[in-house]
Amino acid sequence: MADNVDDKVTIVVCSGEYDKALAAFLFATIAASMGKEVIMFFTFWGLNVVKKPKGFPRTGPIFKRIFNLINRDNVNHLPLSRFNFMGLGRLIINLRMRKSKVANLQQLIEMARELGVKLLACTMAMDLMGLTPEDMIEGVDEYAGASTYFDIAFDSRVNLFI
Repeated sequence: MADNVDDKVTIVVCSGEYDKALAAFLFATIAASMGKEVIMFFTFWGLNVVKKPKGFPRTGPIFKRIFNLINRDNVNHLPLSRFNFMGLGRLIINLRMRKSKVANLQQLIEMARELGVKLLACTMAMDLMGLTPEDMIEGVDEYAGASTYFDIAFDSRVNLFI
């Protein structure tokens, strides 16, 4: 951990929308490339950003199976916050990003991991959504509650909520 408050950045990712997740990881990679310690805390729909791309579970509690059937979003299927057009908007954005040589969300996640950005998943939100650590992508560093996030955020100069 960084010793200086000026060297810490926290980002709460509460949205499961593609463009907001892009912004969160863009900010995270920029801050990390500037030598800042970056901690991202994923909660509620933001957990979809770090959820494994897999089908819905066919075993386990009925609540988990039903909820995950309805909420199948993951990093490969996040909608845009506006102009989604049943996924067509996201396709257009990705084509524009590729043409402009801008990193897509998956690339930004990989860059963040390479730069040492720490990913935390909210255990309370995971429980509410019927998710377990096995449902999360490899690279989630810690499973923690909001109190852990606040311990980190109180010692950070920059705190973003996306």
